[in-house]
Amino acid sequence: MFNSPLEQFEILPLLSFGANLFDFSITNAMLTTCVSLSFFLFLFYCLFSYGLNSFPTRWQLVLEGLYTSTAGLVWDSVGPRRPKVFPFLFVIFSFILISNVQGLVPYSFTITSHLIQTMVLALTVFIGVIIIVLAHGFHMLSLFLPGGTSIVLAFLLVPIEIVSYVFKPLSLAVRLFANMMAGHTLLKVIAAVAWAMMGSGGLLLIAHIVPLGVLVILFGLELAVALIQAYVFTILSCIYINDAIVLH
Repeated sequence: MFNSPLEQFEILPLLSFGANLFDFSITNAMLTTCVSLSFFLFLFYCLFSYGLNSFPTRWQLVLEGLYTSTAGLVWDSVGPRRPKVFPFLFVIFSFILISNVQGLVPYSFTITSHLIQTMVLALTVFIGVIIIVLAHGFHMLSLFLPGGTSIVLAFLLVPIEIVSYVFKPLSLAVRLFANMMAGHTLLKVIAAVAWAMMGSGGLLLIAHIVPLGVLVILFGLELAVALIQAYVFTILSCIYINDAIVLH
């Protein structure tokens, strides 16, 4: 009998301690988040400690590719405040990518498969967006009412624009969460089928090669999804920030 494929998303305390209503337990989600951040900081520490080589190493090529790809997104999608928002978007993209890829390691934990984690990332983006919008003063109302709109259409467009704007962080968070959770669940199901067939013996022992091959293919696709979802989250963040800067 196999465990539920959703058990891999369960947040478990690794070290429990607290007092009364306060719980300061260290969970697998917290540990994974710290590992992702530590890995990100370690890579750049090594890069800047040893400097940039004329003949780059593999790690330098990876980091330069990460940097240039994020810079391309920001420079193409964001307006005049590109230098100010680039560090923030670069950290967001790198953190999501590392977290997604780290979740593919066996017996690890995928923090981006939890809605609370992706919602925090989305709200972080939208707090910055709101700050930029408020800096426009009363002109920020043009975000919900394009210029030249008639009074009759205004009563229809303004509520629609407000509702769509409020739901943007939710859609941003759910998109990442749903894709990562669905992919990892499918991997677990296929792996369980392959394991059950292998343990049954006979013809099923030979036939388990089929789901095992499917598992390898799905793993490659999930690796691509990890990159694509980090890209999509970042490009949408760029678009929302650009809308806040330019307005209508």
